[in-house]
Amino acid sequence: MTETQAHIVVEDLTMAYGDFVIQRDLDFTINRGDIFIIMGGSGCGKSTLLRHFIGLKSPARGRVLYEGVSFWEADHETQENLMRRMGVLYQSGALWSSMTLAENVALALQEYTTLNPGDIREIVSLKLALVGLAGFEDFYPSEISGGMRKRAGLARAMALDPEILFFDEPSAGLDPISAKLLDDLILEIRESLGATIVVVTHELASIFDIGNNSVFLDPETKTMIAVGDPKRLLAESEDPRVVRFLTRGKDGREGQAA
Repeated sequence: MTETQAHIVVEDLTMAYGDFVIQRDLDFTINRGDIFIIMGGSGCGKSTLLRHFIGLKSPARGRVLYEGVSFWEADHETQENLMRRMGVLYQSGALWSSMTLAENVALALQEYTTLNPGDIREIVSLKLALVGLAGFEDFYPSEISGGMRKRAGLARAMALDPEILFFDEPSAGLDPISAKLLDDLILEIRESLGATIVVVTHELASIFDIGNNSVFLDPETKTMIAVGDPKRLLAESEDPRVVRFLTRGKDGREGQAA
């Protein structure tokens, strides 16, 4: 059995906008190689927690540690180095509409490496091929489907071979088939790259198909009320809020995580 290794540790984290507290007293660990699900009802702070991870929002209290380094207590150079080890897929894909897919994926390589244009083109083509978009280098975002835009955003997130990938509602706006294909792709990337993946989602199919660890944020108590493998939480949790979320309020638990 492979020994788990902590990759991200959240300690005593409180998230707030001014005096308005979103979540408090968050304590959990994301292990290296996890596909970690951030879940909970609307307004519970899932995307806000993601912003704390990727350097867009500082905590009201507490720490976020990457292999023991406290991100928000680190100097600017250390923060920059940590962020270069991350890739982010935003909910909309967030591609530049005036750039081709190849130009979008190439941006980080041009900004943060000394690679020559030929090497960058080769890496860009490889990343697009990894997400099933070989041959689409010269297409613009408006010329492809929503699912393809998500995959192009994923190729861009992987441009610098990050150790950690963050996804914000990756299946939002996708039909069930496209969402399943994206879930399958996330699993393939975890296996091929060995990356740690953190996913904000409320989609049950994704939660059970790809997640092996999770945290459940409750909007009423404004804190975490469950942590662990979603399938185990479904089978064993006695908290009605967790059960209700993971079964969508249906009676019985049989077959929900099949």
